[in-house]
Amino acid sequence: MAETYTYKVRDKAGKMLQGSIEADSTTLVANKLRQMGYVPLAIDKKATGGVNKELSLFKPKVKLKDIAVFSRQFATMINSGLSLLRALNILEEQTQSKALKDILKEVRTDVEKGSSLSQALARHPRAFNRLYIAMVRAGETGGVLDSVLLQLSDTIEKQVELKRKIKAAMTYPVAVLSLVLLIVTVMLLFVVPTFKNIYADLGGTLPLPTRILLVISTILKKWFPLIFVGQVAFVVLFKRWIQTDKGRAAWDVFKLKLPVFGGLVHKTALTRFSQTLSSLLRAGVPILESLEITSETVGNTVVSNCVKEMQEGVKQGEPIAKRMAEHTKVFPPMVTQMLAVGEETGAVDTMLDKVGEFYEQEVEATVDALTSLLEPLLIMVLGGAVGGMVVALYMPMFNVIKLIQ
Repeated sequence: MAETYTYKVRDKAGKMLQGSIEADSTTLVANKLRQMGYVPLAIDKKATGGVNKELSLFKPKVKLKDIAVFSRQFATMINSGLSLLRALNILEEQTQSKALKDILKEVRTDVEKGSSLSQALARHPRAFNRLYIAMVRAGETGGVLDSVLLQLSDTIEKQVELKRKIKAAMTYPVAVLSLVLLIVTVMLLFVVPTFKNIYADLGGTLPLPTRILLVISTILKKWFPLIFVGQVAFVVLFKRWIQTDKGRAAWDVFKLKLPVFGGLVHKTALTRFSQTLSSLLRAGVPILESLEITSETVGNTVVSNCVKEMQEGVKQGEPIAKRMAEHTKVFPPMVTQMLAVGEETGAVDTMLDKVGEFYEQEVEATVDALTSLLEPLLIMVLGGAVGGMVVALYMPMFNVIKLIQ
């Protein structure tokens, strides 16, 4: 029975197109598209109903670390002379990830039916992104699948390590700020009202800080359920907003303008740009497709738009560095000059590797500096918040003591 498949292809002019087509399998879809003069990039089975779509959203996500381990093991097996199907079968049996195991089973089945490895992997975009598919396809074409898989595992491992370092740096401030919020909320809801009853019997005018604290406590205690619901609604709406094109663009611009964290976001995006483009070019992926995939995976809309402009320049016969030089706020002169030298010497991938290594070290240094700076700063915030509330609560007590004297 024919099923509907969605596809992304590139025409002879290099333009990317997408649409849907009915066929019995992904292999037949790919053959039809090639007969039409297109180069298939991604082929996915279209969901038949809302229930299937909802179920797919709740499927467990495959971790990048599992993909990196899979790629390295897969490369070793292919290099050792194992057939593609046997290697997939072994990896399916030994992987610890249930989500990846299910995907590898489907991939092996598709390969048995005649699909290429890249076509089979393209059916699972939640696990294997366009970068992965493009490099595997280039490896299949060039007969160097094992070396390409090793490159992929190195690239993914670097991404995992970069995320781990940033996450580790953010864990401490998030934990401390959460603790501050919890302590302040508990004090406003349970401790401050007790003092309010005491001060009501004393009479007189309370100090301004105490009055402000009592007003905040009264408002929070009275409207706490509504405030809590409002906060949850704000978080949900904010997440939906940044998933839209307009919201994502505005949020990415805002992140780059942050006083301390903006530099970290910028350097992280440059690291991803350099490592991704270098891996694609080294694997033999065409320059236009490499730039397009890089723009999708760089992780920041501002940098992505610059890469798209570079792609347009390449279509017109310009060197990559020419358009890059027009965006000095995104790409520092050092990056542009190194890429220009790489284009002149024919070693763009090597130069991008050096740029990636440099900014990876910059990210590590920035993370270490942020950690050292945030620790005392957050301790001051914690002490200031709790200490300020305690002082505001006890200020009327000092006045009472003076009156008694």
